[in-house]
Amino acid sequence: MRNGRIAIITVTRNGALLGARLQSALVASDLLVQAKFNQLAGTAQVYDSLKGAVETAFREYDGLVMFLALGATIRLIAPHLSDKRSDPAVVVVDEQGRFAISVLSGHIGGGNALAARVANLLGAQPVITTASDSAQTISVDLLGRQFGWRIEDPSNVTRVSAAIVNGEQVAVLQEAGEEGWWTKYRPLPPNVLLLSSLDEVRRFPGWALLVTDRLFEARDSVLLERSVVYRPRSLAVGIGCNRGTPASEIEQAVEETLGGAGLSKGSIRVVATVELKKDEAGILEYCEKFGHQLQFFSKHELDGIANLPNRSDEVRQHIGISGVCEPAAILAGRAGKLVAPKRKSRNVTVAVARIDFGKGTAE
Repeated sequence: MRNGRIAIITVTRNGALLGARLQSALVASDLLVQAKFNQLAGTAQVYDSLKGAVETAFREYDGLVMFLALGATIRLIAPHLSDKRSDPAVVVVDEQGRFAISVLSGHIGGGNALAARVANLLGAQPVITTASDSAQTISVDLLGRQFGWRIEDPSNVTRVSAAIVNGEQVAVLQEAGEEGWWTKYRPLPPNVLLLSSLDEVRRFPGWALLVTDRLFEARDSVLLERSVVYRPRSLAVGIGCNRGTPASEIEQAVEETLGGAGLSKGSIRVVATVELKKDEAGILEYCEKFGHQLQFFSKHELDGIANLPNRSDEVRQHIGISGVCEPAAILAGRAGKLVAPKRKSRNVTVAVARIDFGKGTAE
């Protein structure tokens, strides 16, 4: 199990000195040295076997910074390689601290970012060899990651990445989510085309990146074969329910509401309800199961939302306000647009709003 920390592994005297300097500046890092250099490194951990230290660190740490030759590092980590989505980041720093080389898990594992951090702290030159970074273009596997966007199916990531790097035209359509995903201080590359509608993308003959919370129609199966779909966390789900409603019924009601509106449950960012439901076991269990943020609003806040599509005399009679799920969704969505009005099942009401990121996030 990984511990969320960085292991700094050194072999030589100068490596131990540089490693100690790096550890003092790198948050959440542990320094590993040979016993004979322990007095040079303050709070370092001593290892007996370099091979054993690397094996343990590879399994337990999120990143390794190796003050070691590149070839020796590759031989040490090779037996433990598994998958770029699970392997830790590995960075190699030379004996003189001149270069910080991203060796493994450059994108998804954060190796490129770690190499840049290490280089900055040591005054070294970062060495990044992944094609999209070298070409200063879109990194398909990292797009929107800073916002929590999720790739729905990664099977096309490598092929679309190659197309972008090779200068082929690739379309981008964004229908939902945060807009500040292009972080480089230059225009988008000329082979990346921003399109404005799904119909345009359907007519486009090449690869596509689709940032959307919509569900696709059966006729889009061919489009999906040449696309990477990103699910931004763009939906706020408002819930009202009777006391004692089980989580399974709440889950079913949410999925039916989203499905009826053509929206993906992969884009849920927050679930919201009235603060009277803070101890409602079914809602708590449902949110815990899927890791959804849960937000509560007072009756006064909920009753302050005007022009609700569906007001309820029954809700007003029971708790003194005109509705729960619709105003809760709107408030959690930062006054975002209601994209699925109230849908009522036996014990649950659900409504969905698309978050207005121009007015802040739901967190």
